[in-house]
This record gives sequence, C-alpha cells and structure tokens, in this order.
Amino acid sequence: MPRNRSNVSRIDSPYMNQYDAHVERQRKRKRLLKRRLILFGAIVVISFFSLFTYHLSQRELYAEKKAQYELLQQQKQELITEESALTEEIKLLEDESYVLRIAKTNYFFTEEGEIVFKLLEEAPAY
Repeated sequence: MPRNRSNVSRIDSPYMNQYDAHVERQRKRKRLLKRRLILFGAIVVISFFSLFTYHLSQRELYAEKKAQYELLQQQKQELITEESALTEEIKLLEDESYVLRIAKTNYFFTEEGEIVFKLLEEAPAY
C-alpha cells in the first residue's frame, strides 16, 4: 500500500522549524508525563498493597492476642476461685475440732477408748 502523501508541500522557514521544535517538545512532555503518571501509579499501588497486607497481619495478630487474653482471664478467674477455696480451707484447718474430725474420718484416728466402725458407702438393698 502506498504511503499517504499530502499534496501540500512543506515550506522550509524559521517559523516552521520553530513550530516543529515546539511540537516535538510537546510530544516529549506528554511522553514524560505518561511515564511519571505510570511511575506514580505503580508507587501508589505498591504502597496500598503493603499497607493492606500490614493491616491484615495486624488484625490476625490482634485476634491471636485477644484469644490469648481471654484464655488468661479465664485462668485468672479459676486461680482466684482456687485461692478463695484454699484460704477457706486454711481458716478451717486452724480450728482444732475440724482437724480432729478429718483425722477421725479419713485416717481412722481414735482417742483412747473409742472404737471405729467402717461402714460401706453402698446403697441399702431393701
């Protein structure tokens, strides 16, 4: 296919040379502007992706820490109840009659003249 040729001939004048130089500068400016915009867009996309992945990792870390915190809170509550039970037992063990009653029931401790009968803890058969 033959090249399209214009029937208008070009005049070689200083104005046309200046105009051609101006058009070439404009074309270079547009090309540089496109490159800058592409570079800026790439930087924005990379920054957004980095921030997004950082946000997701922080959310995951937060969920793990929250689960660990709830577990520790539960353990703390269990330890508080155990502490109160042990404190109550300490108070009971300070009472001599309570200690003697435990010794008699669990360890068959007897005073002089007492007889111990061990009963089976079964339901009656009647």
